Amino acid sequence: MTIEQFYDKSLAHASYAILNNGEIILIDPARDPQIYYDFADKHKANIVGVIETHPHADFVSSHLEIHHTTGATIYVSELLGADYPHKSFDDGDRIELGDISLEAINTPGHSPDSISILLIDKKGKEHALFTGDTLFIGDVGRPDLRENVGNIRDKKEELAKKLYHSTREKMMTLPNDVIVYPAHGAGSLCGKNISTDLDSTIGREKKENYALQDMSEESFVDLILADQPWVPKYFQYNVALNKAGAESFEQSIHAATAFKRFDDLTDNVLIIDTRKAVDFRSGHHVNAINIPDSGKFETWLGSVVDPGESFYLVGYSEEHLHEMMKRVAKIGYEKSVNGLIWEEFGKVEEKKFDQKGFDTNPDDFTVLDIRNDGEVASGKLFKQAITIPLPRLREAVDTLPVDKPIVVHCAGGLRSAIGASILSKQLKNVAVLDMGEHIKDYKKN
Repeated sequence: MTIEQFYDKSLAHASYAILNNGEIILIDPARDPQIYYDFADKHKANIVGVIETHPHADFVSSHLEIHHTTGATIYVSELLGADYPHKSFDDGDRIELGDISLEAINTPGHSPDSISILLIDKKGKEHALFTGDTLFIGDVGRPDLRENVGNIRDKKEELAKKLYHSTREKMMTLPNDVIVYPAHGAGSLCGKNISTDLDSTIGREKKENYALQDMSEESFVDLILADQPWVPKYFQYNVALNKAGAESFEQSIHAATAFKRFDDLTDNVLIIDTRKAVDFRSGHHVNAINIPDSGKFETWLGSVVDPGESFYLVGYSEEHLHEMMKRVAKIGYEKSVNGLIWEEFGKVEEKKFDQKGFDTNPDDFTVLDIRNDGEVASGKLFKQAITIPLPRLREAVDTLPVDKPIVVHCAGGLRSAIGASILSKQLKNVAVLDMGEHIKDYKKN
C-alpha cells in the first residue's frame, strides 16, 4: 500500500492517491489531473475511484474529468446532491481496494455534506483518516461558507455545532496513532490557524489542536466563529461548480488563446496585468489592475474579480500567459478570460512613492491601509489611516476622499500593488502611490 500526497502551495491544497494491488483511489483531486495520470503510469496502475470529501469552495476539482477519462467511479455523500454520475458514500459504506478498505464517516461541520475517509489496512487496523476540510493540523474547518450555496444550506452557528460533535464523537474516538491527512495546509482560507505540517495523528491533535480541547459546545461555537478570515468572491461559485462538475482542464485553458491588441478593446474593458509591480508601474493600460504572478495569485484574483466578470489577461509572453491560464482555471475563472495580451503593455505610468516627502509632510497624504480586519485589529501602522481590506476595495473606492494624493499600504507590498492599481483605474484625477516594501521600515519603528 502506498499513500501519495500532492501539495499545491498556491492554494495550500493537499490531494491524495492511495495505491494498492495495482489500483488507485484519489481523494480531493486538483483541477489539473495530469499529476495523477503520471502517478498511475509510473506505478503501472489504474485509477478506479475518486472520492470528494465535499464540494470545495477554494478550488475546482477534476473529479468529473477523471471519471470521463478513466472510467473511475466518483464517490460522494448523497447529501451533496451531485449533478454528475456518482455512487453514494456515507456512514459505514466501504470501498475495497485489494486487501485494504476505505470507510466513509459523515463529518458535517465545515459543510453539511462533509465526509472523512478511514483507511483500514490489510490487518484490519485503522491506519489513516483523510479529513477533508473538517479537521486540519492545528485547526478545524471554518463553518461559515454554506449559508447561501449548495444542495444543503445551514447557518454557521448550526454547522459549528455539528463540527463540535463530528470532531469529538467521530474523530477523537479513533486510536491515537491513526494518521491525519487533511485537504489543506497553512495559508488556506478554509481555516484560521492551520499548521505548516501536512500530516499528524489523532493523538497529537487531541493534545495540541486548540479546537479539540475540553470545552462546552457553546464555548466551541464562540471560539470557532471568532476571527475567521474573509471569504473570497469565488468561494460560492466554486461550490456550485464542483457540485456540477467542471469541464476538461486542457480544453478550458485553451479557450482564450486569441492574441488581442489594446486597439481592439472597448473603453470599459477590465484588464488583469500579471506582471511584476515594478514593470506595471513603468507602463500599463489605463483599465488594468495589477495582480502580480505571485504565490497567491489565484486567491487575489478570486477576491478582487467577481465570478462571471469578463477580463483580458496581460503577461510577459505567450508562454507566461499559458501558465497563468492554468492558475486562473484552478478557481474556475478561465471562461471569463476574453483574450490574452503580450508584447504590448500600455503607456500609463505611475508615480513612485517618495518616502522622504511622505515622512516630511504626512498630513499632505491620505493613507489607505488595505490589510485584513484581523491585522488592523492588532494596531494601525499610521494613526490617520483609512482602513478598507483589499477584497472590499473595488466596491468602496467612492467612499475615499480625493483632495490629497492617496498612499496605499499593506503588510509587505504585494497587496498594496493590487490596491493601488485598483484606485488608479477608478480615480483618474487623484495621484495614487504604492508604498510597497517601504512599509517594512515603518513596521520596525
